[in-house]
Parts: sequence; structure tokens; C-alpha cells
Amino acid sequence: MHAANPVERLALRATSLAERYMPDAFVFALGATLLTLGGALLVDPAMQADPSKLVLAWGNGFWELIRFTLQMCMIVIGGYVLASSPPVARLIERLAELPRTGRGAVALVAFAAMISSLLNWGFSLVFGALFARAAARRRPDADYRALAAASFLGLGTVWAQGLSGSAALQMASPSSMPKALVEIVGDPIPLTETIFRWQSIACVAIEVVVVTWVAWLAAPGPERAKNAAALGVDLRDEAPAPGGACTPGERFEHSPALLLPVVLLGFSYLFLSIRARSTGIADALNALDFNTINLFLLMLGGLLHWTPASLMRAVKDATPAAWGVLLQFPFYGGIFGVMTGSQLSHAIASVFVHASNATFYPAVIVTYSAVLGMFVPSGGSKWVIEAPYVLQAARQLGVPDGWMVVSYDLGEAIANLCQPFWMLPILALLGLKARDIMGFTWLVALVLFPLVLVLVTVFCPAP
Repeated sequence: MHAANPVERLALRATSLAERYMPDAFVFALGATLLTLGGALLVDPAMQADPSKLVLAWGNGFWELIRFTLQMCMIVIGGYVLASSPPVARLIERLAELPRTGRGAVALVAFAAMISSLLNWGFSLVFGALFARAAARRRPDADYRALAAASFLGLGTVWAQGLSGSAALQMASPSSMPKALVEIVGDPIPLTETIFRWQSIACVAIEVVVVTWVAWLAAPGPERAKNAAALGVDLRDEAPAPGGACTPGERFEHSPALLLPVVLLGFSYLFLSIRARSTGIADALNALDFNTINLFLLMLGGLLHWTPASLMRAVKDATPAAWGVLLQFPFYGGIFGVMTGSQLSHAIASVFVHASNATFYPAVIVTYSAVLGMFVPSGGSKWVIEAPYVLQAARQLGVPDGWMVVSYDLGEAIANLCQPFWMLPILALLGLKARDIMGFTWLVALVLFPLVLVLVTVFCPAP
């Protein structure tokens, strides 16, 4: 029997701690609300003199993110629709045949989850979870907890540097931001200054290599691995619903005759819309926003599902995965309202300016973003909260706005490894609880955090 390596032992110990002490994600949102209210009272004399202003600021902001909330729900649903389509299911089964060891399966799932998250984080969630299940069927010597954790690593590493990165898309599309934030930010920040700048791409490449290696090291060996059967998880897929149609009306549901022309209409609109807003490849990239990406996902999902019946079933199955977004995002809107409606935003910006300089400010924001992400686990809604004072301080220190978005993204993703909010959509699919996999994700965070601090400092561009 081979002894466990130090990384593997640390992962197993962290898993034991997670099983005992990790609360639900909504608890963090409630705690963040109370901390923000307390902070505003502490630094704003006007709020101290009349606390009702604080209550009004919270209530006025509560529904400020309603448009963004729907966009986030559609990203979850669109990603699920795409990942659950028959062609992608066949791709997953072929990929699951590649690993020759349990550890190799964990590393491949981690790599695939990170690469797919650059396309869309909702797609990555479901794709990774389905890949983990398929790999577990093929490799019963693989630790199912490590496979499940690996399937989530796209959300904990590089997703925000991809095409569905919330902060970058918000900065490129003012229509996705609350009006108060548009007034603070000013001109949009194009994607060529955030996710498509060479420094950002270099950071992504380094993270993918390092995290894949850590996933391989952390996976328990065959002697210590717990497969799905040992954890009481049934990996047999449910039989698909019987096809065919009995009535004339049902024939329309099981025929592509009506769906395909609408899909063609959607792709035609996307082509014309992006062409109208761009004059070259760089402009075309900057023309991407939440609405264009969500429409693309839905149309591509419709094409791959082929019939209305299959598409409707996928959307129905995906909808429960969005419940956490619907519950928690209004509370983040309330936090934004308190931040912008009081002096709290300016007070935090002042602290950043006096405690840092242009060289180390990105690393400071990575740290702060990761910590705040424990309470507000949403890249987009948390950026709305942070952006006013983060960019204000950056401009005073001379750090480019685009690099601050990148630094924020790299730090924000780490928080997803440490708290369970974005694990909720896939845990039922995996048949596990958050505490079963968080020991492994905590270990990745332990390695990734110092790495990101170095990357944002070394690659910081000149103003």
C-alpha cells in the first residue's frame, strides 16, 4: 500500500473540517448585509443622525440588480441546455474513456472544467458534473469526491476571464450596470483591455497548468479512494423519456420544423448586431455582452437539442439550478444601495489609497475581493458593490482600469473555492453535499491564492 503524499493528506484533512463547519451560502449573504449596514453607520455621520436614510438606501438598492439577476439566471439555464444536449453527452462519454488511472481522471476533469468555463461558467458547471459522473463510471478506482471537486474548478479559477466573465462584460456594456455605477465609472472598458489582453491570457494559462497538477496530486490513491458506490451514489442515468408523438399537436413538439427557422433567426440577429457594432475582430469581441452571449447559448442549445420537446425538457431541468440566484441577488442589490447611498464606498477607497501603491494595489484587491466573495458569492453583483471604490482608488494610484477588472476577477474566483453557493446547481446532479468536496477545493485555494498575488503584481501593465 502506497503512503499518501502530503498534498493528498492535506486534502483529506480539509474535507473533514468542511464536513463539520461549513454553513449554507445564504447565511453569508445575510451576514454581509448586516456588516455593510454597520460599516455605513460607523463612517457616515448623516446615517448616524438619521438611520432611516440607511434603511431607505438598502431598500432602494434591493431591486437595482433585477435585470442582471435575470441575465445570470439565463446564463445558468443556457449553460445547462448546452451541456445536456445529445452531442455534448456523446463528447463526454468519449472523453471519459481517455484516463488510464483514477488520478488521471481527476486531472482531466479539472482541466476540462477550466477550459469549458472560458466559454461559459453555466455550461462548465453542468459539463464538469456530467463528465465527473461519466469518469466515475469508467474509473471506479477514482475518488468520487475528488472528481466532483475537480468538476467545479472552472468556477474557482478562470471562469471570470472567459466569455461569461460578469465584471468584464458589465464594464463593456453599461446597460448591465445600475445607473449610479455608470455615473461613477464613466466610459465603458472594452474586453480588449480586460479578458483579451495578453497579461490576462498568460495568467489563465499558468493557472490551468498549476491547478491541473494540484488536482492530480490531491486525488487519493486507489487504496484510500472512495468511489461513488462507497458514498451511496447511484451513477446509473435515468432512461430518456419515450420519443414519438401521438397527436398532431405533439408532432410539432417532436419535429425541428419550427425550431430550426427560429434558431436561424437568432444566429442571423447575432451576426447583424455584432457587425453593426464593430469594424474589426477587436471591435467584434468588445460587442459581446450578457444578452448576446445568452442568446447564442440558447440558440446553440436549440440547434443541438434539435426539437422543441428536448429543448423544453432541458430548460425545465435547468430552472431549479437558478433558485439561489433569485433568492440572494436582491440582497446584494441592497448592499450596493448602502455602499453608494452612504460614505462607506469613499471610506474604503481612502483606506486602499493610503495602504497601498501602484505596484501592490492589484494584489490588495485580489485579497479583498476573495474575502468579500465569502459573503457575496457573485462575480457580477459583487463587482457592482466594489467597482465604485476600487476604480476610484486605482485612478488615484495610476493603475489601469482594465487591469483592476482582471485582478478583481482572479481574486473573486478563489472565493468560490471556499464557500458553497455556486456548488448548489450541481450537487444534486452529483448526489453529494458541499462538505463532501470542499476539502479539495480549499486545498486548491491554498495553492492558488499566493500564485495569483504574484501574477497580478508581476504582470501589472504600466499606466
